[in-house]
Amino acid sequence: MKRKKIIIGNWKMYNGPEQGHIFLHKLEEKLNNKKINCDFAIAAPFVTLPYIMPHDHGTNKGIEIDLCAQNFHYQNEGAFTGEISLAMLEQLGVRYGIVGHSERRQYFNETNKTVNLKLKAALNSSIIPVMAFGETLEEFEKNQTDDVILKQLTEGLKEINKTQIERIIFAYEPIWAIGTGKTATPKQAQKTIKKTREIIANIYDQKTAEKVRIQYGGSVKVENIKELMEQKDIDGALVGGASVDPDSFFKLITYDQN
Repeated sequence: MKRKKIIIGNWKMYNGPEQGHIFLHKLEEKLNNKKINCDFAIAAPFVTLPYIMPHDHGTNKGIEIDLCAQNFHYQNEGAFTGEISLAMLEQLGVRYGIVGHSERRQYFNETNKTVNLKLKAALNSSIIPVMAFGETLEEFEKNQTDDVILKQLTEGLKEINKTQIERIIFAYEPIWAIGTGKTATPKQAQKTIKKTREIIANIYDQKTAEKVRIQYGGSVKVENIKELMEQKDIDGALVGGASVDPDSFFKLITYDQN
């Protein structure tokens, strides 16, 4: 089954409104009606999203870029100081939302339970969830990768049916490769993502597993993206540092044309 690749640039806590506007202008110049063969989006900080939103609402006059939230709350509204709801993001035209990124798990107490709550909330909205998962260096070195991923997927997908799961984009990010310069080799990434698809098939069925898109993330850059994308089960990339610069991001989303 042919699955369309999707590349999402996760800016993390980089590129405020001013930098986002400049980024968009430079990216617009590079695209210049160029055909892009993959889906792509930017997960910008919340304050930057309005500055790169679809051109009929915001500052972008040339291209329409899909927006992605880096996080969101599972409640639609309430007394949750500092949080952002899906309903608020929908008003900005946000298309995707990351759930369970390792940095959220590590620094902000994200758990498999809250991942599950956020997935359910997103699936009841117009926003497509991007579920991140992956193992630590210690778990990797102890050959516990498969067990860790099984637990994250099983608990994160609890009470989500197979019709709903087809809307979820999965992002395997080995924690030991995020921002470290270390990258799982294409064969390592393929092996784990293939295992991920097998786990999804066991939870649901093979046909469903073949439909879902699974990205790889972890020090993805211009130099290695093409080989990663050539792997059978890798359907895209969740890219950190290499997505912050417009020149680099353009090369990432046109990896198949270079």
